Amino acid sequence: MKNFKKRWEITQNWQFIHIILGLIATLFSAYLISRVIINNFFEQNSIPYFFVLILGILIISFLIIKLTLWLFSKLYKRWGVTYRWELIAMFLVFAITGSTAGKLSDPLMELVGLDKTVVSGWIYWPVRILLIFPIYQVLLVFFGWIFGQFAFFKAFAIKMVSRIGLGFLFST
Repeated sequence: MKNFKKRWEITQNWQFIHIILGLIATLFSAYLISRVIINNFFEQNSIPYFFVLILGILIISFLIIKLTLWLFSKLYKRWGVTYRWELIAMFLVFAITGSTAGKLSDPLMELVGLDKTVVSGWIYWPVRILLIFPIYQVLLVFFGWIFGQFAFFKAFAIKMVSRIGLGFLFST
């Protein structure tokens, strides 16, 4: 356990929550991906289905963890984090923010009167993407604050908005 704490630069026990949440998110993502793939080949609720599903979850989890560790090595210095466990917190913030912004945009589109069944896809999707963008920026800073990474995500959101030409919104 000491080696694990040392490798991830964990100084307080509460910091384990980021690793636990990261593993839960990895397993859940692997489950969703495996289920979609395996549903095409096996009948649900059969013994082979569950066996292959578990095998798929393990393989995809392994691949996700390998990819994540590779990204950690690339982003550790670039993002200027102090501890490795902070990268897990940042990845969780990106995942939660993207999912939440996507989920919130659908009811907001219906509230505005632009339902998928009524409006052409050529209008619906560009408007939805334009609607998701400000929601994403606000949620990014909010979830960054919850995960203790407010300064990073505030700067990240400002940089993203500036890169698309809306930097004047933050000029003093």
